[in-house]
Amino acid sequence: MYSISVEKFIKDMDLEIIYTPEKTDIKIVKSDLNRPGLQLAGYFDYFAYERLQIIGSTEWNYLSTLDIETRKERLNKLFSYPFPALIITRNQQVFPEMLKCAEKHNRTIVRTKLATTKFTSKLVNYLEDILAPQTTIHGVLVDVYGIGILLLGKSGVGKSETALELIKRGHRLVADDAVQIKRVEEGVLKGKAPDLIRHFLEIRGVGILDIKRLYGVGAVRNAKRIDVVIELEIWDDKKEYDRLGLNEEYAEILNTKVPKIIIPVKPGRNLAMIVEVAAKNHRQKKMGYNAAEELNKKLVEQMNIKNTTGSVENVDLFELD
Repeated sequence: MYSISVEKFIKDMDLEIIYTPEKTDIKIVKSDLNRPGLQLAGYFDYFAYERLQIIGSTEWNYLSTLDIETRKERLNKLFSYPFPALIITRNQQVFPEMLKCAEKHNRTIVRTKLATTKFTSKLVNYLEDILAPQTTIHGVLVDVYGIGILLLGKSGVGKSETALELIKRGHRLVADDAVQIKRVEEGVLKGKAPDLIRHFLEIRGVGILDIKRLYGVGAVRNAKRIDVVIELEIWDDKKEYDRLGLNEEYAEILNTKVPKIIIPVKPGRNLAMIVEVAAKNHRQKKMGYNAAEELNKKLVEQMNIKNTTGSVENVDLFELD
């Protein structure tokens, strides 16, 4: 399970520390938030204590209407649960009873100047990004006509050289060699390069290239959604490759299926041009047009005509080059 320490969370979100225990091993593991209105009213069934707790204006004003003893009792019960941290928005004052409960139960209290709605929106985006399932894959990620193409294949098959040719054609590099991939939401994968090698490309025989400096800022981007996986492999004469494109293949990354294309590599093939065409074809499919299905439909219509008339031109796609 992915997690983040409370200390890093406080630093990244630039929060004011009201109280924090000297030693804590509590981690934030949920991107969901909880506003403990019902708990402050005394109802603790189904309390989502594993989430960050947010005290906004509504909760703060309700607490201010309680007498000291009732407030102390409710807060003591709230702080007895091991939530990661309690955040007070709008720079509101901290009740003395709240601070005493935090010290008693070793809970973290922090504060922000932002309004509750604005802060929670910012916080959810931050947590969903940092807690997203992630992995690192050996490959190259490029942006071709707005389509994120992840190039895979064995070392030396030509992934980086293909990416360089695509850059020369006006497309953009996202990552070379190591691609960090996150599942930012269900069915959506986002890839980027590690900070250390961002915007760098390795070409065997030449060395390391700084694409941003060589081709300008328009030739790179920091992150991109992965739309298609293209696997490059050395041409095998004994293997039968897909010639029509009717059978859809998928690569599974972080339990997410991504359309996959296998492109055989041999001297004379213009891989950059093929990747460009694959990107355009993928966009066409997304817009509802599939060339292979359209051709198959026409063939079926011709076969139906043959069955009724008894004559039709003989067409064998597998004899076409």
